[in-house]
Amino acid sequence: EVESVYLDLENPVDRAALIHPLEFINALQNKTIIIDEIQRNPELFPILRSSIDLKRENGRFILLGSASRELLLMSNETLAGRIVYIELTPFFYDEINQIEDFREHWLRGGYPMAFIQPDIAIRKIWMKSFLSAYVERDLKMLGLGSSSNDVQRTLYMLSSVHGNLMNTNSLANSLGLNVMTVRNILSFFEKSFIIRLLQPWYSNIGKRLVKSPKVFFRDSGIVNYLLGLSSYEEMLRHPMLGNLWEGYVIENIINTLGDEFQYYFYRTADGAECDLLIFNGLTCIAVVDAKFTTEPKRTKSMTTVIQDINPVQSFFIIPVCAAPYLIGENLYVATMEQALILLTQ
Repeated sequence: EVESVYLDLENPVDRAALIHPLEFINALQNKTIIIDEIQRNPELFPILRSSIDLKRENGRFILLGSASRELLLMSNETLAGRIVYIELTPFFYDEINQIEDFREHWLRGGYPMAFIQPDIAIRKIWMKSFLSAYVERDLKMLGLGSSSNDVQRTLYMLSSVHGNLMNTNSLANSLGLNVMTVRNILSFFEKSFIIRLLQPWYSNIGKRLVKSPKVFFRDSGIVNYLLGLSSYEEMLRHPMLGNLWEGYVIENIINTLGDEFQYYFYRTADGAECDLLIFNGLTCIAVVDAKFTTEPKRTKSMTTVIQDINPVQSFFIIPVCAAPYLIGENLYVATMEQALILLTQ
């Protein structure tokens, strides 16, 4: 087992250790060096390149930090062929299902400090501080020039359209902001992994499909906080319950299956729709509709989707189900966990 050394570039003591970076790295050739908040010192990249070329060994350096466009561009130019990028997501349910019920994960979200905190008041304070730091510090460091107030208002306004089609013009009008300003803010939200813009699937199937993306907060804890939801009971009474369940299911499935697949939603102008299509190349391996109900019925909409897309499998994802069961040809009713087992067999 290889020993490791951890440096946090927000810690002045750790920053001081890298005043002479080449000497420091050479002295630790047989250890894994973990450097957190690497975006604070991009000048390290050329030095890392030199050290990597002298000793090619996977996992010698683990670099952690915010994924700004400039940082990714700089690291890729300097370390091309020497670096692999991995997105570090909040906990998804498949990672913590042995220690917590899905209801608590859905309510609290997957950020470790929020997830492990049972006290509602403390969790609210943590989430408020986290989002404040994100708006006031992180986004500015990544290059977003909009005022913190405009960014904060956009964040709250987005929570009210979670799971809906993204209408940037309408959002800009509601906020009293320029459309280009809102588009820029949304771009930063997406690139910093706060929101997901799920694109529609369309092909030459003879139907006019909606071409706007759907917007989701990637962490359920964040959108619940922004909507003022502190308990599972409050979630159950909220008019956006269906959208919250849809977002939770979609994000957990995408995070669990990973980026070897392509993900879309489906909606035609005449009303046929499906929450998630999972493609592997040209093959649709599954269509998924999230239903917060105990006994979903086969719908005309799902029948149309299955006929148009011809997926390998299709699912209604419900919160609780003793075992997966069929309600039509190749149409399963299952929980998220049960569906993922069937998808990965």
